[in-house]
Amino acid sequence: MKRLQILTLGLFALAFGLVTTGCGNQNSVTIKLTDAPGDFKAAVVTISEVYLQGAEGRVVLSNEATTTNLVTLANDTKDIVKDAIVPAGKYSELRFVISGAYIEVEQEDGSTAIFATSNDYAGLPEGATVSGILQTPSFSTSGVKVKLDGDGVEVQGEQKVILVDFDVSQSFGKDRGQGDKWVMKPVIKGGEMVFSGSVNVTLAQGEGVSLPTLNGTPVTLGAFRATLKSTETDPDGASAPAAEEIALTDLNGDGVFEASFKFLVPGNYEVSFVAPEGLSFTTNPGIPAPVTIGSGTDQSKAFVLTSASITVR
Repeated sequence: MKRLQILTLGLFALAFGLVTTGCGNQNSVTIKLTDAPGDFKAAVVTISEVYLQGAEGRVVLSNEATTTNLVTLANDTKDIVKDAIVPAGKYSELRFVISGAYIEVEQEDGSTAIFATSNDYAGLPEGATVSGILQTPSFSTSGVKVKLDGDGVEVQGEQKVILVDFDVSQSFGKDRGQGDKWVMKPVIKGGEMVFSGSVNVTLAQGEGVSLPTLNGTPVTLGAFRATLKSTETDPDGASAPAAEEIALTDLNGDGVFEASFKFLVPGNYEVSFVAPEGLSFTTNPGIPAPVTIGSGTDQSKAFVLTSASITVR
């Protein structure tokens, strides 16, 4: 089953700057850029940290510096964060710490000029001459702030950031009256962050229900497997992914067998069980049973085995 297990971001060129948005993509964090405005020859940023700001402080998703030329990245991808697990809690902001940047801008005479956060910014091309300053107010300390919808997002249990869907206009504008100075000013338009979800499935033996012996071996609930299958319609008409199967286990010995499906894309699913070959059975509630996974939610679905018998051939 496809699991979106990462934080995915897209950076898209806008008329005078950049718009940041995001989409899910398995096992990678993606930065994408469409065709850039013609007067920008380069827009290079170094993202040194990505973190979530929550009630208990920050949760760092990545602290590995990544330098990216957003202009030449058009329709390509670059990993920023992989498999970042987010603890349970409430989060209000996603932040990107930018430790340095430069832009190369076409001038009226056809030449280009470079504006950088410092003359010794490590991302500058070799031998580059810096014509002026590119200011990134507080980006190197508190970072670019992306406000999450409402009063924040609640995460239940350990989940992964799988989708960021927001618009952040990162405009490069000339400081009025300052011919040698440009300023990077992000404007937050709104945001929604989607986390993975999970579902915990349990199967207990009903009162008075006995399990038969199959091929000389007594059957236990541990011989069953829980399954989860997406019921979402693929917009491209592709075949639905096969159901994922997980063995049932009784770790605490209470007779209730469990299976946990983690890091699921929010959406609609069906829970069911697979018995050993040659065994038929029924459960309450019946199977397949629908379940809806929400962003950051940790759900439970309990079943009772109501009958089990050897299949007559």
